[in-house]
Amino acid sequence: MTIESSFFQPAILKFDGYYDHWAMLMENFLRSKEYWGLVENGVPVVAEDAVLTDAQRKHIEDQQLKDLKAKNYLFQALDRSILETILNKKTTKDIWDSMKQKFQGTTRVKRGNLQALRKEFKILHMKSGETVNEYFSRTLTIANKMKFNGEDKGNTVVVEKILRSMTSKFDYVVCSIEESKDLDTLTIDELQSSLLVHEQCMTSHVLEVEVVVMEIIEEEEEDETEDL
Repeated sequence: MTIESSFFQPAILKFDGYYDHWAMLMENFLRSKEYWGLVENGVPVVAEDAVLTDAQRKHIEDQQLKDLKAKNYLFQALDRSILETILNKKTTKDIWDSMKQKFQGTTRVKRGNLQALRKEFKILHMKSGETVNEYFSRTLTIANKMKFNGEDKGNTVVVEKILRSMTSKFDYVVCSIEESKDLDTLTIDELQSSLLVHEQCMTSHVLEVEVVVMEIIEEEEEDETEDL
């Protein structure tokens, strides 16, 4: 086994119809392979009668080879029905631009999505029985969708929203955080960590109470049995 083949090769994310999510992850993947410049700038175009030095010719050949490799990654990410619509695209940039034009939401669609997401974010609150992790996941999903549609709520707004919308059993820790922390610098991860600690303490306390109650019930049942 060669050294190169022993390294883990990340799976190519298949396009599932959600363009913004796919494009963000695919861009990061292509950047990690140092191919993103081909998406932004394309392959160098040289006039037929151009006279090139050996170094220039080598550079162009290298770029063309890299473009073929980048195209291969995009091909792997697309199913047959989409591939058939882009087979005439010659470069990575051509394919990327075509995908963006076909699948990225129009301004009108994004505006409609944002209106719905703003309303959803406004009325968002933690449900009874919902865990901290579940609520953070739900909140960040909405915030990320808003970002994909052109509106970034920002760290502070999300932090303040979560603090204002927790269930009443978190009132004490919410007040403590608001009094002791600078919400402008408090990160979402730090807030989640603080709330998780409080949640774990509450869960532990409930379990202790349940154990005590069960012991009392068992003692009462034993007493009743002895009386018989």
